[in-house]
Amino acid sequence: MLQDVLKRLDKAFKAFFRRVKAGQTPGYPRFQGRDRYDSICYPQSGFSVSEKTAYFSKIGNIRIRLHRPLEGKVKTATIVRDCGAWYVSYVCEVEAQPLPETGSSVGVDVGTTWFCITSDGEFVENPRHFQTAMKKLRVAQRAVARKRNKRSNRRRKAVQRVAKLHRKISRQRLDFHHKTALGLVRENDLIAHEDLNVGGMGRGNLARSIHDVGWGQFFSLLAVKAECAGRRVIRVDPRYTSQRCNACGHTCRENRVSQARFRCVACGHQENADLNAARNILGRAAPSGVNVAFCASVA
Repeated sequence: MLQDVLKRLDKAFKAFFRRVKAGQTPGYPRFQGRDRYDSICYPQSGFSVSEKTAYFSKIGNIRIRLHRPLEGKVKTATIVRDCGAWYVSYVCEVEAQPLPETGSSVGVDVGTTWFCITSDGEFVENPRHFQTAMKKLRVAQRAVARKRNKRSNRRRKAVQRVAKLHRKISRQRLDFHHKTALGLVRENDLIAHEDLNVGGMGRGNLARSIHDVGWGQFFSLLAVKAECAGRRVIRVDPRYTSQRCNACGHTCRENRVSQARFRCVACGHQENADLNAARNILGRAAPSGVNVAFCASVA
């Protein structure tokens, strides 16, 4: 397991020197104390697993509750400590399992009002997991703030309660992303979405809402599931997708009447603004390309 420790150290210093050469704020790698080092990894050997027990060298046999049967060849085992609970994460090498072709393609427009809108007219609700849990988080964080002795057991327990709430939120979001991405992959051969700068958008006025919806994690899961299923995921340029009419191709700012309404000033075509954007995204992913007409915006 010490091999993985050296790999982490090497990765941290390579990233540090890369930032130095790029002229960025480097941020020297910090020491990871016992409260910050929460996992150990067994690469390739030194462990085995059965239905009810797991063996680790220098530790011995441990009773486990297996989440699901392991598939393929087990490559690594990582023991993780999360909010006082212990988990084992196994990485397995499995063969791709292509799904049968459906002959369907879809464009996906993401947002904060709706989680995503597809070019087929499907509107997926935004569950707002963080916003729903904010009341409980406020109470738990105030309890931490009242306990000023940072070494006390009561403060440690209060901090753990806050951590458990955040863990529940992240698990809810991950489960929702998995199910939504899987549904898109099963129903479509080609999935197109905007190539968004999620990190930059997460530093703006809507930072809380954007971090809550979690577009970056969703796009990553979508790409992984699509590759395993033999599907295609295409990232398209997001510029003017919300201002272009998918009926006639006319593009200008005045087409976007409001956040939810689109009305083309050239041909009069009207529909939901996000649905129009999703169809434009699908059109840009088409091999033939899309002709875009521009007009000058009126002050």
